[in-house]
Order: sequence, then structure tokens, then C-alpha cells
Amino acid sequence: MTLIIVAILVLAFLLISTESLTNVNKAAVAIFAGTVGWVLYICYGTDFVMSQHAGDYTDFLKGGWKLGPLQSTSVTVKEYIAQYVFLPYVGHAAEIVLFLLATMTIVEILNNNGCFDFITQLMKTRSSRRMIWTLAIVTFVISANLDNLTTTVMMLVMMHKIVQSRRQRMIFGSAILLAANCGGALTVIGNPEGLVLWTRGAVTATNFSSILAIPCLLAWVIPTWMLSRMLPDRVDAGWIAMPFRGDDTRLNVWQRLVMLFLGIGGLWFIPTFRDITKLSPFLGALCVLAILWVVNEIFNRKLMRTEQILTHKHLMVLQYGVIQTMLYVMGMLLALSVVKETGVLDDFFAWMNGNRECEWIVGVGAGLVSMVLENFSTAITFFSPDVNTAGSAVQTFAPNSPYWKIISYCVMAGGNILTIGSMSGLALMKMEHIHAGWYFKNVGWKAVVGSLVGLLALWMII
Repeated sequence: MTLIIVAILVLAFLLISTESLTNVNKAAVAIFAGTVGWVLYICYGTDFVMSQHAGDYTDFLKGGWKLGPLQSTSVTVKEYIAQYVFLPYVGHAAEIVLFLLATMTIVEILNNNGCFDFITQLMKTRSSRRMIWTLAIVTFVISANLDNLTTTVMMLVMMHKIVQSRRQRMIFGSAILLAANCGGALTVIGNPEGLVLWTRGAVTATNFSSILAIPCLLAWVIPTWMLSRMLPDRVDAGWIAMPFRGDDTRLNVWQRLVMLFLGIGGLWFIPTFRDITKLSPFLGALCVLAILWVVNEIFNRKLMRTEQILTHKHLMVLQYGVIQTMLYVMGMLLALSVVKETGVLDDFFAWMNGNRECEWIVGVGAGLVSMVLENFSTAITFFSPDVNTAGSAVQTFAPNSPYWKIISYCVMAGGNILTIGSMSGLALMKMEHIHAGWYFKNVGWKAVVGSLVGLLALWMII
């Protein structure tokens, strides 16, 4: 049964990596792998429980749920798995999903109220090099604080409205992709991979960012500089005067600035919130969302009283793409958790513990895998989805171990080489109709150069 469960995960990885060819949604694949894996696990629960949780299960039988000692039966085993094995994994996965829900909603509210329209004003230039660096810097900064997929889509939409030439949009879009992935890898809240490590106690926010700062900057700056040399001196661009929004918002400039400050400033405060309260980061993100939501209702109170509220965009925050992303993350975390419960991942980390010199080899291998497999799936495979429980990865690799940074950086770097290696890259392919061959020929090899320089810097720092 262990082989079957692992085979289902491998098949899921194969379908996810070939989504652009099969047109099978990766969220559906992830949910299928996670649910079917746990059904198969509980069907053979006795064998798994006795091999992985024998001591805890014996204590459970003695406790008997305050009804006296229990007999070990198939029903008792299933009840133990459901309450003490499965639910903790659901709780850990829900932390990540709720954080993504809160942050994506914050971004959507800010965007639909025109709070990011100031960025288009920064891009008012005919100089192609100034524009590409403006786009890249803004994307890098935003992605370090928000989900990199959401940041990529938002910046691509802005860029598409301004840049007229399709070839130039392809280059600008590639620069946005590189900046979003590198910026997202810089912080623990920039992408789901870092968030998994942070919420499980594998890394601290300050240590994680300080170690990865220079490598991520190098992996971003070098290929972006090479891309800028592909552009003509003048860019074919057009602008619309601010504010250009229609009925979806009536906010003036100072109101947009207040909402932008509350949204972004609140997200910056989340690591401090966790350090002070020791509560899960998603609660801090929900607090920020609640405050921003109230302010949004106050600022748009006149609009709320009219029939225009029926078409007001912030009511469509939970759009299909956002739900799809959250389901994908939930599915992958559940799929990896059931594989871990078979003992396969524990054996892998035990082997790693006895071969610490292989950390870099495993890291490079993870980077190669992430070229074709979406980077979140790759990262959590090498992280192990539950790094806070006995016998898990944190006990093999101590908190703030170099291993976590190596995998995080290599997975991000691999995702930059091909567009199919990250959700941001897939978004770029769909929005700008970029072929994987064109991307690797014009961008991918440049990303390889920057990634290798950054990897050398990471090796020297660690």
C-alpha cells in the first residue's frame, strides 16, 4: 500500500508538470491525490499505525476516551487516525490556506480600489531600461510581502495596459516573473514554501531573509540586467491619467494611500505579531484584512448604497483563480502528509541526517526538478509537510538549518529557468502567450547564469 500511495503522488507530480499539455487542472490533481491517499491509508490503518504510532496508539487504548480501556479493532484504529493523525495535518494545511485567503483578499481589495495605480505613474517614461527596472523593483518589493502569483498577475495586467508592442511585453513580463519569484523567496510570507517553514518553526523570519538576501538579489539583478539589453532605447507605451477607474471605486488619492498603508503596513507587521503573541500568522493576516475591510466599507459607503454595489469588484474577491490556488495548496499538503505517514519521507530525512555533505547535491537536484514541476510541490516534497512533530524534519535538521535555505533558493532558481516551473510562469504563458522554447532561449539561460552566481554566494554565506 505504501508503494501505491507513493505511486499516486508521483503520478500527480507528472500530471502537474504536464498541465500545459494535458490541460488537467493541477488543483484537481492535487485534491485527488490528497483525498485518495488518505482513504487508502485508513483502509490499511492498522499496519501504518503500529509501525508509526505504536506508543501513542497504546496510550489511546488505555485512555479509552474516558469510557475505560478500549479493544483494538478496525473501527478503533480508524477513529484514532481520524482524530490524532489526520486532523493535525488538516490544521497545519488550513493555516497556510487561511493565510493565502487573507493576503489574496487584501491584495484584491487594494487593487480594485486603485491603490496600486500609483505604480503606473512611476512607469511614465519612454526609456525602456528605466521602465524595466521600475517594473522589476516594484514587483520584487511587493512580492516579498505578498503572494508571488498574485503579484505577478497584478503587475502583468498593469504592464499590458501600458506597453503596446507584444515582443516588448514578453521581455517586460519575463522581468516581472524573475522579480516576483526572487522577491517571494526572500521572505517567509512571500510564497507558500517559506510560509510552510515559518509556521512549522523550521526557520525564523529574520534569519531566513538575511541569509537569502544576497543570493536572491543576484539571481534577480543579473538576468534582469541582461534582459534590459535586449530592449530598444525607446519603449512603445501609452498611459492613462490617474484616476482612470470607473464605477468600481470613487476614492481620492489620500484615501487610496490610507488603504495602501494599512494593507502593506499590516502585512509587514505580521512577523512581529507572531513573535509577540505566538499565534499562527494567519490570525494576524485576518486582523489586517478585517481592519482594511472596515475602512473599505467606510470609504465606499456612498457606492454601497447604490445599485452599483451589485457589480462592485471587491465582491468578487474569492474568484475562481484564488480558490484554485488555495485548493491546490491544500491538496498538495494533504498528499505529502499521507506519504510522510507511510514512513517514506522519514527514511529519506534519516538518510540525509547521516549524509550532511549531500545537502547541496539534494538542493541542486531539487532545483532541477523544479524546472518541470511547480516549485511549491517540489519544495514541500523536500521539506516534509509537518516539520513540528516528533521524528519529523525539524528533529533531523535544526531550526534555521542551512538545508532549509538551500532548498528554498534552489527551488526558486529552478522555477525561473522554465515557465512551467512556477505558478507565476504559467500565468505569464497564459497572459502573454509565451512559448516555453522562446522563454528558455531568451530568458531561461540568463536565469541560469544569475542562479549559479547566487548559489555561489549562498555557499560562501552558509
